[in-house]
Amino acid sequence: MPEISTSISSRIFYRKMGSGPFVFLLHGFPESGTLWRKIWDELALHYTLVIPDFPGSGNSALDDATSIGQMAECVKAVMDKEHIDAAVIVGHSMGGYVGLAFAAMYPDKVRGLSLVHSTPQADDEEKKQTRRKAIDLIKRGAKKLFITQMVPNLFSDAHKLSQPQDIEEQIALALEIEDKGLINFYEAMIGRKDEVSTLDSATFPLQWIIGEDDNVINFKKILEFCNKSPINFVTFYNNCGHMSMLEAPGNLVADLRAFVDYCYDRRLNK
Repeated sequence: MPEISTSISSRIFYRKMGSGPFVFLLHGFPESGTLWRKIWDELALHYTLVIPDFPGSGNSALDDATSIGQMAECVKAVMDKEHIDAAVIVGHSMGGYVGLAFAAMYPDKVRGLSLVHSTPQADDEEKKQTRRKAIDLIKRGAKKLFITQMVPNLFSDAHKLSQPQDIEEQIALALEIEDKGLINFYEAMIGRKDEVSTLDSATFPLQWIIGEDDNVINFKKILEFCNKSPINFVTFYNNCGHMSMLEAPGNLVADLRAFVDYCYDRRLNK
């Protein structure tokens, strides 16, 4: 698999697979590009997928503290390396924050932006305090305790009962991330900018994937933003938490395909 070196990270690893229009899949927290494993084969039948690991996760190096904006610059560096003029950006949770930052910096390089269980709002003070408590827990050597308590909360109760292996697998993958990587991601999310204004000025289509049982981002808060940009695809998943790529992969593939095809057909048929 390819990798590049940038001023932000000495090693940015990414997967590239499939053929056709370009789609970037950006992972959330506490994850790496493997988050998309249940849907990448199907999507790769129709698109060229580029799936980076952000610095501090997977096979990418965390050399120094890396902000959400710098993660967006890593996406730009991969895009430049692959000679990609523009792509549809799909971001899950923290990956959505990176996608929004990328869109604010490089709007002409965005064919469309899909926010999968994500929000344009910056953290409020309560959320920041929750993240700071988690950082303190990890620094005190309790990463395993934190991960084993945090990851199940990403899934709906129904999925935890019916597919416990998904939760176990995701916990194992999260535990592979070094303490400093987890801490950096939380610090980056605490410090990120509010991107609501990016929606107001968007010239590209937006997609919103929303889980009814999302314990991380309440669906009512997301619905407030779904009409801010000119073109919005909104899908509400019943009995789904924060992890539709694992909880409802078939539905997510279908919805992403509809969105990506619209984004490219819209441009090509002008």
